[in-house]
Amino acid sequence: MFRFLRGALLPGAACQEANNNSSRYENLFKKLDLNEDGRVDIAELHVGLKALGIPLGRDAEEKIFKTGDSNKDGQLDFEEFMQYLKDHEKKMKLAFKSLDKNNDGKIEASEIVESLKLLGINISEQQAEKILQSIDADGTMSVDWNEWRDHFLFNPATDIEEIIRYWKHSTVLDIGDSLTIPDEFTEEEKKSGQWWRQLLSGGVAGAVSRTGTAPLDRLKVMMQVHSSKSNKMNISNGLKQMVKEGGVRSLWRGNGVNVIKIAPETAVKFWAYEQYKKLFANEDGKIGTVERFVSGSLAGATAQTSIYPMEVLKTRLAVGKTGQYSGMFDCARKILKREGLTAFYKGYVPNILGIIPYAGIDLAVYEALKTAWLDHYASDSANPGVFVLLGCGTVSSTCGQLASYPLALIRTRMQAQALLEGAPQLNMVGLFQRIIANEGILGLYRGIGPNFMKVLPAVSISYVVYEKMKQNLGIA
Repeated sequence: MFRFLRGALLPGAACQEANNNSSRYENLFKKLDLNEDGRVDIAELHVGLKALGIPLGRDAEEKIFKTGDSNKDGQLDFEEFMQYLKDHEKKMKLAFKSLDKNNDGKIEASEIVESLKLLGINISEQQAEKILQSIDADGTMSVDWNEWRDHFLFNPATDIEEIIRYWKHSTVLDIGDSLTIPDEFTEEEKKSGQWWRQLLSGGVAGAVSRTGTAPLDRLKVMMQVHSSKSNKMNISNGLKQMVKEGGVRSLWRGNGVNVIKIAPETAVKFWAYEQYKKLFANEDGKIGTVERFVSGSLAGATAQTSIYPMEVLKTRLAVGKTGQYSGMFDCARKILKREGLTAFYKGYVPNILGIIPYAGIDLAVYEALKTAWLDHYASDSANPGVFVLLGCGTVSSTCGQLASYPLALIRTRMQAQALLEGAPQLNMVGLFQRIIANEGILGLYRGIGPNFMKVLPAVSISYVVYEKMKQNLGIA
């Protein structure tokens, strides 16, 4: 879309040198000044850029205004507009030079690969070519200064690291992130408060998603704990048994704790991730893909450790009978009185061990799917669109769950076995041996049917709610 600046938006003047910048800026300013009053407010900027095929989003537009509106009157006159673009071009020039390793005035795929490698980001030359294609206006498979400047003219990124984040969000550039690794935010996002808006949006989306799929989640727990060769429980009769025992409301038993723990878990994971990244960063403060993965996994383990008692409460409430517990606090009080503090960490070891295979396989599959799409289906842009990303995320998450499910089942049984009358209190190894001996390998996958059934609706609900929340909080 930014190559449009080269032709229709900046006819004739786009390829001129710095002495013709004023006329180029003036031509652009006139296209944005919709009411022709000599000033552009943020509403005109939003409508004008959208009409020109350059929708930025409210946060980027506000960043432009915050930087360019020197007299803070809520409008950009031509002088402020021109000064902003001049200053921005200087920063873009520095970023361009940092990528132009051989100083020949153009950026090639090999230079992108080399530059990103120095920042701890490994991509193939084919993927670098996809990035070039989204910027290259004349089809030469190299990007000169004019093409670079026009592509990033209204992108408020100020250095190469921020431009890489733009590529990450827009073109699926693989920098080691996955669904299991917390979000990363720039210093500007942290200062502006955008970070907490995104975390809040994700938290609300998670709460709605978990509530929507709670009956399947409780059914999974019931099948993990009670289903066996002698007591076969399938999806249909499992749901019927729960409704018969406690009514329709019982299908959501334990969901309250499942929703409440989102906030502390997200907060601890975000804080821990920032600390681990500092620990593993090199002297320049950069962090590579492996270090990012390790930091994310450790942050997940730290967050799980802090909220694990709530995981135990969720399982006990889900498995408990009607009237056994009056609520979360009653459940906690009875566990503490009968079993002591250590009961709140039953199943902790298999839970922590399950993070590594889940995170590793989730990340590996996500990366493989993105790379396959870039290599086989990307044409003139490296951006696959949101539905391809959601598809990649759903498949990779499902594969991660498949790999770690036996550990999740062992964790749940350890959490709940105190409720089973006459059942021996076994440790992780003992439970593995007993399940294999009595039920075979398939016994380690009890309840995986409803677990897989909830993946697609959970992803769909989360995405819709997340986008709506971002719009309402002004970060869409």
